[in-house]
Amino acid sequence: MTAAAAPRTVDAEARALSNAATIAGKAPSIHNTQPWRWRITSTELDLYLDRSRGLEVTDPDSRLAVLSCGAALHHALVSLAAAGWHTLIAYLPDLTRPDHLAQLRLDHRIPVTPSAIRHLRTIGLRHTDRRPTPHKPVDADQLRSIVSAVESAGAGIHLLRPDQVYDLATAADHAQRTEVDEASWQAELGYWTGGTRPLGSGIPDSAIPDQAPRTTVPGRDFGHRGDLPVSEAHDRAAVFGILYGPEDGTLGWLRAGEALSAAWLTAAEHGVSVLPLSATIEVAATRECLRHLLADLGHPHLVLRFGAPDPADGAPPHTPRLPTSQIIERV
Repeated sequence: MTAAAAPRTVDAEARALSNAATIAGKAPSIHNTQPWRWRITSTELDLYLDRSRGLEVTDPDSRLAVLSCGAALHHALVSLAAAGWHTLIAYLPDLTRPDHLAQLRLDHRIPVTPSAIRHLRTIGLRHTDRRPTPHKPVDADQLRSIVSAVESAGAGIHLLRPDQVYDLATAADHAQRTEVDEASWQAELGYWTGGTRPLGSGIPDSAIPDQAPRTTVPGRDFGHRGDLPVSEAHDRAAVFGILYGPEDGTLGWLRAGEALSAAWLTAAEHGVSVLPLSATIEVAATRECLRHLLADLGHPHLVLRFGAPDPADGAPPHTPRLPTSQIIERV
């Protein structure tokens, strides 16, 4: 059942665009850098990459920053759909300005569907959980729903067989050791994590495990212990997938971010936790290993861990967010 669309007015359009940019600020991003900037006019919403919040060492070509912007873009579209708007999207609308990633224009009113409202509510509940998921495996129907959401966003996800998970673990371990050996990488990670991170961004200690989780595929080594309690259980029930797409460039990374958001919201609605693992993407050699695991299906953009969390554990706290004045420009 759908709700009737409200009438179109200038105030309604302005409010919808403003709300969409605000909601987009809740999107996941590499190290919670929130590398996006929105520009709002009376009729359009423009998305830009903000390189001042980029990771020069970890992400020198900005692939993960653009992917993060794609997740924010999808969040904005969810907000507009829940407000009853059909939206026209122009990807990379000005090739002379490569940081201009997308332009949204409100087209016409549409009925509001229950799924649109559900997605919008889920945005506020979504979180990153770095704790192990040792309990029951993710249900096959739930995985099919997540795969379908990714495909509807123009990307694909390859769910790994058990033998491929060991190959992924080897690649992840190599990537971690490569990065940890670089002093500049350690300094950049330290800047964005723990108590010294920039206000309103970065990863607080409350989201960093207080000990290394027992897992087949190693997660991020933050270089220090956080405050997130982690059990001794092993995440052997986790499912790993590689998010991929047909292009390895700005447009491909942007669309992969949209697919990440679609997958994450769908997973959360099914009670499935999602943990993005980007180390193997950050190192060129291990990114090539992922291409081999994909068997030429496409270009790898991100590794995702899916799990069935223990409801008794509760959700970890949300990471901080920048004030809208720092990410939204109104013209």
